Amino acid sequence: MGLYLITLECTFQVDEVGLEEVPDVIQNYHLCIVKNRLIDSDIIAKASQMKVIMQYGVGIEGVDVNAATEHKIKVARINGSTTGNAVSCAEMAIYLTLGILRKQKMMDTAVKRKDLGSPVGDTIFGKRVLILGFGAIGVEIAKRIRPFGVKILATKRNWSAETLPCDIDELVDKKGGPEDMYEFTGEADIVGIVDHKFLSTMKKGSYLVNIARGHILDYDAVFDHLKSGHLGGLGIDVAWTEPYDPEDPILKFSNVIITPHTAGVTEYSFRAAAKVCTNSSKCP
Repeated sequence: MGLYLITLECTFQVDEVGLEEVPDVIQNYHLCIVKNRLIDSDIIAKASQMKVIMQYGVGIEGVDVNAATEHKIKVARINGSTTGNAVSCAEMAIYLTLGILRKQKMMDTAVKRKDLGSPVGDTIFGKRVLILGFGAIGVEIAKRIRPFGVKILATKRNWSAETLPCDIDELVDKKGGPEDMYEFTGEADIVGIVDHKFLSTMKKGSYLVNIARGHILDYDAVFDHLKSGHLGGLGIDVAWTEPYDPEDPILKFSNVIITPHTAGVTEYSFRAAAKVCTNSSKCP
């Protein structure tokens, strides 16, 4: 996946362009929507008509902001709570959670072997789920996983009402700040974010799901805890290196599920993002 380039002349022309083509054509466009590729200073220097660079998803690390500022190009992110990105990512988190609990990889093997009635999986019901970083995606996860019959623990830097999109008293059973992370980890069955200390604090057999950033996983720590059996399963949509190495040793574990950074990649989220972009770029 590359990026979308848009020309603005009171009518819109939208092109999806692979990153290798961008340096040759970017001078023709006024608005750039970055998906999961880096727009560096060399590319920005050639964007002679560019007005705005927008990053789809969370954060703006896909854009060299200093270079854009130098060339008087505005940089913005497309808010996930208004485009469907948060909803799409929340659904992926639940998909990965169900997949590792029900042992998806082992079920695939059972189908190929024509084995019936195995493996024995587990349920979300009755679990304690720790959501680290209760932002837009965290809220949407809580809304969707709550009906499964779980207890929800969550951490957030600021729990003031103005930072929350809704009343969360019915969603969260126990809330705290970053300083409570390790205490909550010891109580939870399903969590995410992660070094040796964090994983060791988790209950034996707990499950880890990451749809945030790959670099928050300490690779060696995750490998060691999977190998020892302390970590019950891993479901990730982002990883330590992208694109992924299909021969990565962690992917060989039967209790590991990986998806190709597609948590926010849905028809719903793309259409909503396109609407936000066109509304913000209307001609006078």
